[in-house]
Amino acid sequence: MANRNNDLRNPLKTARNWGSGKDGVHHFIWQRVTAILIGLSALWLLGIALTLRSAEYAIIHGLVADPINASVLILFLVSVFWHARLGLQVVIEDYVHAPFNGVVLQIATLLVCALAGIASVLAVLRIALGS
Repeated sequence: MANRNNDLRNPLKTARNWGSGKDGVHHFIWQRVTAILIGLSALWLLGIALTLRSAEYAIIHGLVADPINASVLILFLVSVFWHARLGLQVVIEDYVHAPFNGVVLQIATLLVCALAGIASVLAVLRIALGS
């Protein structure tokens, strides 16, 4: 492939067996959607945090227990861990060249993001539901 002028193969032939070109758009859109959700919910949470920087524990606990604030916090947490998983997936696909290592890292990334997301959402739900 050093000399493209003498290559008589059809460009489709050179592109075959390099994977599907149909999955990247879905991934790209979800990465942008989660980034927008993170930005909007982070602004909401930052505004709350700045207004309550000298508040007592009971006031902050009550604020997190509010259904709207708890929903925004859960949306933020789910978006952050989903966005992190999507971003790490791209990094692993681009820079890990050994197939076995790539699969192991993809599974580890999925498990860590899922467990951290579930744990953080359960913590918010525990506060919001009052247990």
